[in-house]
Amino acid sequence: MTKQAREKLNTTIIHIVLILLSATMLIPFIWMILTAFKTQTEAASINPFIIFPSVWHWENFTAVISTYNFPTLYLNTLLLIFFRVICAVLTATMAAYAFARLEFKGKNFFFGLVLLQMMIPSQIFIIPQYIMISNLKATNTIFALVFPGLVTAFGTFLLRQSYMSLPKDLEEAARLDGCNIGQTFLKIMAPLTRSGMIALGIFTAVFAFKELMWPMIVCTDLSHSTLSSGLARMQGQFSSNYPQLMAASLLACIPMIIIYLIFQKQFIEGIATSGGKL
Repeated sequence: MTKQAREKLNTTIIHIVLILLSATMLIPFIWMILTAFKTQTEAASINPFIIFPSVWHWENFTAVISTYNFPTLYLNTLLLIFFRVICAVLTATMAAYAFARLEFKGKNFFFGLVLLQMMIPSQIFIIPQYIMISNLKATNTIFALVFPGLVTAFGTFLLRQSYMSLPKDLEEAARLDGCNIGQTFLKIMAPLTRSGMIALGIFTAVFAFKELMWPMIVCTDLSHSTLSSGLARMQGQFSSNYPQLMAASLLACIPMIIIYLIFQKQFIEGIATSGGKL
């Protein structure tokens, strides 16, 4: 077998493997879409096993929107994502610049604490965070939802990698031009890490969107819940209306799909450039 034939065979095998892996991720999503248009009898039918609905039932979507007040769930989720992204990017970009480019006493020790926080499961912080929110009498509020994401150890680490990949000549040139540390950060360094900030924003949005335990603990009122906690409340203890549950899940996926389609290029650039240097 020639070298060209071997390369073609390897490429074909790789494509087949990737197609099979893609199918394993797409099939559940396609099944969710099909189930959202079925009746409850069709969704629960095993013999015969029904793949496509006999009639496409759009009333599952209207029932979900009217019964579970989806506009309010959308609003709460979007506010949660917006404020968490703003807080995470602001705090992480300043902390990351300090850890990457500045020299101060205890720098390695404090950055070790940041890494330590990344190693500890987030569930450990739920009880002290809830006590703080309860003492502030801020349960069932947007602030309570945003509170755990005011700072982010992951974002600090991610953006630190972006700053470390930039050449030191930029800072030296800025100092020669008379810029102080704040001006160098705001006018020179921060704009060059825009891809990393966008990647952090997308990561933060995804993490906030799919967070379940904290919203269910801190917001017991459905009118202050997010999409994830609202979907969890739709599932009954003994029986569930799976067509309506799948319809609600499909509606809940729309914001993340739109965000990814809009920022796909920046997301890939941010991932590719944020880990260039350790």
